[in-house]
Parts: sequence; structure tokens; C-alpha cells
Amino acid sequence: MIRLHHCAQARSFRTLWLLHEMGVPFELVRHSFLDKSLRGAEYLALSPAGRVPALEIDGQVLFESGAITEYLVETRPACGLGRAPNHPERAAWLEWLHFAETIGQHLANLTQHHIVLREGWMRSPTVMRLEAKRLERTLGVIEAAVGDGFLLSSGFSAVDVNVGYGLRVARRFVPPTPALSAYYDRLAARPAFRAAETQDGPPELYKQEFYEAPDD
Repeated sequence: MIRLHHCAQARSFRTLWLLHEMGVPFELVRHSFLDKSLRGAEYLALSPAGRVPALEIDGQVLFESGAITEYLVETRPACGLGRAPNHPERAAWLEWLHFAETIGQHLANLTQHHIVLREGWMRSPTVMRLEAKRLERTLGVIEAAVGDGFLLSSGFSAVDVNVGYGLRVARRFVPPTPALSAYYDRLAARPAFRAAETQDGPPELYKQEFYEAPDD
């Protein structure tokens, strides 16, 4: 049995969504950012950095969401969500898979300053505005690629899942353009996305619809 360790609104949503897209059975184990369960010895034995996701699968544990995506689609190719090494879109597939982490870097910085650093004196409005601009430019790369479809010309794939999670969070920091809103709507309309949202859990990180950088 595949077992996914998950926190609401976290990057483990990528894996949750992907497992639903693949239609494989799995067990969902929920954790909370608000207690110390992710820092306990039992969980650290699965994910040494104390983060989600952690995926117990095939007698081993994976704890990096990009690696999990690649492993899942390559060990279960019948899902059709990967691109094999000899596929003409393989290079583009890999690039988008890792580009999701570029988005994640800016989202992590924005989340840190808007949410994790609770005291005003800890936060930097300059960093908030700078990271929002960087995120906006990053989102422009996605907008240029998707058109009225998905990231790859052949259609939906697992990289839309990893990048799509980034869009799900980015909308809270940068207003989406009409084209990106349409792309996100296409993703959110997928039955697997809706199933993952149902299982995601009550929000713990992002409790506002939008976070705007304050003035200096």
C-alpha cells in the first residue's frame, strides 16, 4: 500500500493530486503544522528535514515532491503522465518539473515574510515586494507556454500538477492574469484536483485570500 504523509496547503498537495490522477489506491496520513508531530522521532525517520510530503512506497520512503512525481510516473508509466527518456518532450517535461521549484522558492520567501514571521518587526516589506515581482515574472514564463492548453503541446501531464500547485498558492500573492486564471481553472476542473481538494484538510497556512505587501 502507498502511504502519503500530508499537511493541508503544503507541497504534499502535489502528490495527493497526482495519486488521484493516476487512480492508484493509497492511504493518506494527515499531519499538522501547528503541533510538533513533524519534529517527532517517528516522522523524522521518514523525512529527515521534518517536512511533507513523505511517501512510503515499494518498500522505501521518498521525501522530495519533485522526485516523488518522477518516481511515480516512471515506475507506473501506464498513467501516461510522464515522458520517457526517448520521448521528444522529455527535455521540456524535465524542465517544467524543476521549474516548479523556481516558483516554490519565491512562494517560500513570501510565505515566510507574510505568515511565518509573526511579529511586524521581523518582516521586510522590501523583500515582500521584491519577491512578488520575481514571482510575477516567473508566472509570465508559464503564461507564455500554456496558451489555451497545458504546459506540453501533447496535453496534460504530471508537470501541470507540480506547476499547478504553485499557481494555487501564487494567487494569494500576485493577482493572476486572465490567461493564467483560465489555465488554473482548467486544472481545478479536473476530477482528480477536486478529489485532492476534498482531502486537503482545513487551512493552516494561508487563511487570507490575498496577502498584499505593506508600505515601508
